[in-house]
Amino acid sequence: MDDAEPLTRVMALHALVYCERLFYLEEVEEIRIADQSVYDGRRLHEQLPEYVELTSYTLESERLGIKGKVDVVRTIDGRWVPFEYKKGRARLSRDGRVQAWPSDEIQICAYALLLEEHFERPITEGRVYYAADHRTAVVLVDEELRARFAETVRRAAELRRSTQRPPVTSNTNLCTNCSLAPVCLPEEERLLLEVSAEPAQRFFPADREGSDLHVTSPGATVRRSGGTVIVEERGGERKEFPIHEIVSISLHGHVQVTTQTIHACASEGIPIHFFTTGGRYVGSIGNLAGGVQRRLRQYAGLTDPAMVLYLAKRLVTAKVESQLRYVLRLTREKQRETVESEIEVMREAVKHVHRASSLDELRGWEGLAGRAYFTCLGTLTRDDGQLALDGRNRRPPRDPANALLSFWYALLYRDCVRAILVVGLDPSIGFYHQPRSSAYPLALDLMEMFRVTLCDMILVGSLHRRQWSVGDDFVQAGKQCWLSPEGRKKAIELYERRKQDKWKHPVIGYSLSYDRAIELEVRLLEKEWSGAPGLFARNRIR
Repeated sequence: MDDAEPLTRVMALHALVYCERLFYLEEVEEIRIADQSVYDGRRLHEQLPEYVELTSYTLESERLGIKGKVDVVRTIDGRWVPFEYKKGRARLSRDGRVQAWPSDEIQICAYALLLEEHFERPITEGRVYYAADHRTAVVLVDEELRARFAETVRRAAELRRSTQRPPVTSNTNLCTNCSLAPVCLPEEERLLLEVSAEPAQRFFPADREGSDLHVTSPGATVRRSGGTVIVEERGGERKEFPIHEIVSISLHGHVQVTTQTIHACASEGIPIHFFTTGGRYVGSIGNLAGGVQRRLRQYAGLTDPAMVLYLAKRLVTAKVESQLRYVLRLTREKQRETVESEIEVMREAVKHVHRASSLDELRGWEGLAGRAYFTCLGTLTRDDGQLALDGRNRRPPRDPANALLSFWYALLYRDCVRAILVVGLDPSIGFYHQPRSSAYPLALDLMEMFRVTLCDMILVGSLHRRQWSVGDDFVQAGKQCWLSPEGRKKAIELYERRKQDKWKHPVIGYSLSYDRAIELEVRLLEKEWSGAPGLFARNRIR
């Protein structure tokens, strides 16, 4: 065996026989998620009956190309017999005989061969105990099973060398209990291949577990004590947050964070984001997801001019149509004549976006639609006095409405960066925005789909509800305007609350929060260059 070829985990072979796609995600792209089923399986091993001899071995073999831990080896009539304990049910043959599942047979065979090589003792059988129905299956380690094992190892090596994910399994039952279904999104890919009246299974969680921690108090310090993150404010107030309930930490302005906190967050995969006092995004500390294959596919896809233009057209279409629909919604009960010309510009832009033959042409129509859109918003918020949106201005924002938009866009950018890193893509390689600043182009691309729903709609709604005070919530210095500490807290609360609102996604066919929708769109985007195109950028506001 080639010295450079990594040894394959026995559990990875188990996954390969179960589903090649699962093997590739776990072993090649290094995506591993421990869901409740995984924890139940671990607990089963920890709670084995006292009569079970816990003789275990951690073994590896260059010749076999595998490594693994044999949890239980029992002696029966002088023979060594490897045992495996599974929480599920045994397989029954047509005549009612108890059998092990094919993936469990390969696992037993791998352990048997490791034991034979290291201890020079013949292993002729293994056994698998299934806790759900209290049945034990005998697995004969014969020549036929050994040949299947060798073929499985060969296939594992072949998949390791590939940059393409295997297709989704045709056996839908396998996906139901798979911990990586929210990453694989098999049901979404099947929607491209078949039309079904049956509702999609909920493989992608509707909500994200945990919450974002925002620290806005000037001079505050973020510390870590055991499994707790502690925020100490300058006045002595102290707040504690269990680290397992935190998804990300955002530090606004002059906030300190200890090295121990950074270390703990890095270990737990919790990104730390930094913002200026004025709300500008500065940067993040976080781990990149493993799996170079994903980024190789991304680079190949996003260096293809045809793919780039195709994705850009889908993105801009989604953005402009959402802007148009929102303006039409706002003017349902008002005199539409005041913005009719701008609405026509946006309608015309939608038509031309579909026919655009270059990115420059696409940007031209997007720019025209954007100017018309913000003119509409300005007209429709004219009654809000000093808080009315008078066009779009930034760097720095010059009025309260634009200060709010800039702040919310910065939070949205943070969420897009986080989603991209969670999926394992490179945020520096995009398809529409050019790398002209320190901002990640792919994050800027993804933002376009959510500006209306997560930022613009909050702005107009909060202005109409008179939720802002010019004197208390904003600081005006010359031509610059930014949020006061009190205004930042209010803006963060509105944004985070909006992210938890649910809506029915057109691809998966069921409701999920906007927070989860951002990650879902990144995963659907990845499918565009991974063999399942046509799912990205389908969402529109009603």
